[in-house]
Amino acid sequence: MVSQLSEAVLDVIADALVDKGYILLSDIIPDNVSLALIEKMQAKQNIEFKSAAIGRGSEQQVNTQIRSDKISWLDKQDVIDNQYLSIMEQLKNGLNRRLFMGLFDYESHYAVYQPGAYYQKHLDALKGSQNRILTTVFFLNPNWQAENGGQLVIYDEDDSVITTVQPELGTLAIFLSERFPHEVLPTLVPRNSIAGWFRVSHANHGF
Repeated sequence: MVSQLSEAVLDVIADALVDKGYILLSDIIPDNVSLALIEKMQAKQNIEFKSAAIGRGSEQQVNTQIRSDKISWLDKQDVIDNQYLSIMEQLKNGLNRRLFMGLFDYESHYAVYQPGAYYQKHLDALKGSQNRILTTVFFLNPNWQAENGGQLVIYDEDDSVITTVQPELGTLAIFLSERFPHEVLPTLVPRNSIAGWFRVSHANHGF
């Protein structure tokens, strides 16, 4: 059975995106889904991790001076992946109903940061590109300690820190891709997450 996002939760997310452009949530992804995702990552069954690249299309390249995580794309045909992707589909539809964002599809990957790995400050989308509209980051790290590092730091458009997010199990960060630079600080222990992006199919959207 697919877990359902409540209308009240969708209202809270939509209001936050309008007011602030971002929101941090906990416990909206059911425990059984989170645990299945963790088990899959830890067992590394049916997952082939590759060094993450930067850039798009023909300009894509691996540059470990900028980012040093390893990734594996989620597949809707996979039973475990589909549990998470189904919740993201509900989020997409709920936000489109409320904000007319024109979100069309969603891409996401597992990200593993081994000790010493990081991702320097960056934007997920160039302003006006319409490639990625909304970013999600879901953390899969039980019993995370602040001294482990690996925090997600989100900046405003003036380069001031808005918030520093501990990558604790069950935390979901959602923010506008074109608006908020962010980085992953170096981690001292293995750090797991799922990064995702909602995209639009045309240049015009109502939000």
